Amino acid sequence: MKLFVSDGNPHCVKVLAVLELTGVKCDVQHVNHEERVVPYLSRPAVPALLLPSGTYLFSPNAICQYLMEVNGQGSSDLVNQWLEWEATELQPALTQALHMVVLQGKRAETTSVLQGPLSYLDQSLSKRSTLFLTAEMVSVVDVVLWATLYPILSDSSLVSGNQTELQRWFERVGVLSACESAAQTVLQGKGLKAESLKTYMQRQPAPHHGQGQGRGTQPCNSPEGDDGDRVLSEEEILSAAVTWGKGLADLPMVTERLHPILPKEGKRNVLVTSALPYVNNVPHLGNIIGCVLSADVYARYGRLRGWNVLYVCGTDEYGTATENKAREEGLTPQQICDKYHAVHASIYQWFQVDFDFFGRTTTKKQTEIAQNIFWRLHERGFLLEDIVEQLRCEACQRFLADRFVEGTCPFCSYPEARGDQCDKCGKLINAVELREPTCKVCSQTPVVQSSKHLFLDLPKLEAELEQWLERSTGAGDWTANAKQITRSWVRDGLKPRCITRDLKWGTPVPHPDFSDKVFYVWFDAPIGYLSITANYTDQWEKWWKNPQQVELYNFMAKDNVPFHSVVFPCSLLGAQDNYTLVNHLVATEYLNYEDTKFSKSRGVGVFGDMAKDTGIPSDVWRFYLLYLRPEGQDSAFSWADMAIKNNSELLNNLGNFINRAGMFVSKFFENCVPDMILQQEEKRLLAQVGWELKQYITLMDRVKIRDALKCILNISRHGNQYIQVNEPWKKIKGDETDRQRAGTVTGVSVNVACLLSVMLQPYMPTVSQTIRQQLNAPPTVTATMLQGTGNFVCSLPAGHHIGTVSPLFQKLEAEQIESLKKRFGGQQPEEEEETKPKKPKTTAQTDVNAQPAPTPASAPAAQTAVNGADAERARELALAVAEQGEKVRTLKGQKAEKAVIGAEVTKLLELKKQLSLAEGKNPEPVLTKGKKNAQPAPTPASAPAAQTTTNGADAERARELTLAVAEQGEKVRTLKGQKAEKAVIGAEVTKLLELKKQLSLAEGKNPEPVLTKGKKK
Repeated sequence: MKLFVSDGNPHCVKVLAVLELTGVKCDVQHVNHEERVVPYLSRPAVPALLLPSGTYLFSPNAICQYLMEVNGQGSSDLVNQWLEWEATELQPALTQALHMVVLQGKRAETTSVLQGPLSYLDQSLSKRSTLFLTAEMVSVVDVVLWATLYPILSDSSLVSGNQTELQRWFERVGVLSACESAAQTVLQGKGLKAESLKTYMQRQPAPHHGQGQGRGTQPCNSPEGDDGDRVLSEEEILSAAVTWGKGLADLPMVTERLHPILPKEGKRNVLVTSALPYVNNVPHLGNIIGCVLSADVYARYGRLRGWNVLYVCGTDEYGTATENKAREEGLTPQQICDKYHAVHASIYQWFQVDFDFFGRTTTKKQTEIAQNIFWRLHERGFLLEDIVEQLRCEACQRFLADRFVEGTCPFCSYPEARGDQCDKCGKLINAVELREPTCKVCSQTPVVQSSKHLFLDLPKLEAELEQWLERSTGAGDWTANAKQITRSWVRDGLKPRCITRDLKWGTPVPHPDFSDKVFYVWFDAPIGYLSITANYTDQWEKWWKNPQQVELYNFMAKDNVPFHSVVFPCSLLGAQDNYTLVNHLVATEYLNYEDTKFSKSRGVGVFGDMAKDTGIPSDVWRFYLLYLRPEGQDSAFSWADMAIKNNSELLNNLGNFINRAGMFVSKFFENCVPDMILQQEEKRLLAQVGWELKQYITLMDRVKIRDALKCILNISRHGNQYIQVNEPWKKIKGDETDRQRAGTVTGVSVNVACLLSVMLQPYMPTVSQTIRQQLNAPPTVTATMLQGTGNFVCSLPAGHHIGTVSPLFQKLEAEQIESLKKRFGGQQPEEEEETKPKKPKTTAQTDVNAQPAPTPASAPAAQTAVNGADAERARELALAVAEQGEKVRTLKGQKAEKAVIGAEVTKLLELKKQLSLAEGKNPEPVLTKGKKNAQPAPTPASAPAAQTTTNGADAERARELTLAVAEQGEKVRTLKGQKAEKAVIGAEVTKLLELKKQLSLAEGKNPEPVLTKGKKK
């Protein structure tokens, strides 16, 4: 590898520091600022890293991440969030500040430019208990941010005296030899005074107006996850009051949605697509959240913002999977497509996915457009012919399509790799490369046969692709996983990709030498976006051949990324027909079901056609799926958690506030919004709500859908607190002043509820509409409140009459949830084994602390056993469960071998079983059916009185606190092992003791022994 750097270029400080920190071997070459190191770029790009494959990286942060990966240090979600914040918020502000100080001598003005990002960084550091931004040890984030800040913070006169945490952190990182060496090499250790810096700045274009403002100072998925109150300035409070007073009349209106929707001059034209679902599969919850639901939320939001949005999707209907499904059901492929297209459409309609058009790929337009792109590629020399060794199943008498052969991955040895891609390492595979391949239809071993095929010449398009990727990922909102997956593909070097298959059901290849073949699904399927739009409007090219006016958003799960970021763009680039390419690629991680994967065959998990049969409204499903949307890492659907979120966030928080606000108007003021005389408390609330609204818009603009949802819940929390503090139900009974105060609180609250109805619309459209109906809100509220940076105005003025108010949500009861959990639990692996004879444990295997199982008895007797559970044993096991659970999560996050994870999961399940037994519970909910004979021994009648108190304690609360104690204890042990500062350890020990005290109280014990007698058992 070779790293190109230039003197005086502050971006080179970070890459040199990370290079030394990682110890990666690399030649470093110093060049001048004007040298065009990257041959295919029209501008100088330094620093740049030349990889062994011949590929160049010329984004400083991408270079840093690559060096960390080479050193075996993968990027965590938190690291990616901070790097994104550095690139989008901190770097623009620093660029403007350097220009002002170095070239214009405007030192005083620099403070205001840097105030936002530096304050945020200082506050984040002050809230952390670790020495560095993401851990006790320095990470790539610390080095990158330190290097970015070095020219400015090396001059103490430019740092606010209040930002002490920032200064301490800067000094801690700065003493690293890697940082000192890099600063010395690039800026001679002189910071702003370096003459080379001035020379570099003179050759850079002036930052455009407002560049230093960024898009909000808080990074998406804020590392601290801080929802708390923020300090509001007097200017913010005054501005919020002024905005409130404007009302709806002064705000711009959104134009009506008329079909066909076409791009408009002077408008933001947004084209939204979601990965086309396979027609032969009924989508499960993970499929729904990863593609269509996320895209629907963003499209709805865009319409509220006044953008000109077109959202298209449809079913992907060609391929072997459809042929096999047809054979299974005794239908033709077309009949299968017709049947399941209707199933998909029905499911998405129930989930209220608001497509502008939902089409399909088995159309004449698909054939026309796909064949046109093919011929353009052929004419321009981007297709190759070659003989392919293919797998053929003699038993089935057919060539095996990629997804119908399975074997061991040649790269990572994953035993269930498909014939086109490995789900574990993500690498593309040719089916013949699989070790020990088997036919997925008949399980026979296929043989290798030759066949002539056509290939897309990806290496020939690689340079053009990289130039486009640099522009698109730099200017657009690509998720971190989309960037990383794409970067890994390009880094490994592109190879020709086969675009034809020996199948019957597909778009026919028009070339006479290949008339017996069809297009490979991943060449053909993405063209479905174009053909579906063409079936929507004959003016489809105004969307798809108009990159100057159209912004394209692709939504998908991460396994679809390479086909949308490499293969499909190469097809369109090679066609040379001015196609619109993706600007924003939004990919989710995977959503699992409880502790396993969705499986239609085993009946595990909720599939789209089942959700409506649960009795839970579609809006609640939407809310929960979006609440746990796997944006940065895999997440898991949990029935218990769904009940908690419904009952706490929806029922007790959001629904409670909106219902109270409306009921106060109805009950105390005869359905008429009262006069409102704003005091300072109201103005502060308006400012707080206005700030959350702006955060919501900032996050949603950047497709941080899950985080934006928290802004809605924060507003309702502020509203509940406001009502609770002011007690309008009491003040309405007081004197005139109190009654006026009750009116103000009620009027402001109902206006906050109206704003929430608008913010909720992308997430919960039916609930949003119901709130507006109950409040009799004017239609203009949805068309105005999200314009610009957000407008929290008085939309329901004094005298406005509301409608009938009623509760929005219902409680999900424990019995209902337990029933649903069992219903969708399916046939678990343990159940398949339960008919086999169980070997009794030997003496050596028996846990010496285990309680003997009593003879099954009546319900009252069983309850006695529960109350008599061994509390100390349960507590020890709860700690063990917490530690083992963390171990499993870590292994999953590291994508460890399936067998390794499975072994640790087995240990976890056994510990959970022992915990249930120790608590006197039936272990069935933790493990499986059929294992319900073990019960703990009842407590002796002579048990002391203190034990009675323990038995009456809140067991669930005690269990939560036990887990918290375990986690905090592990944190203290880690700090001690790292020999952290005494004060830092002391603070964490104090937290641990407080948690232990709360645990003792929850268990009905005297907390004194925990606090004063040390760790004696």
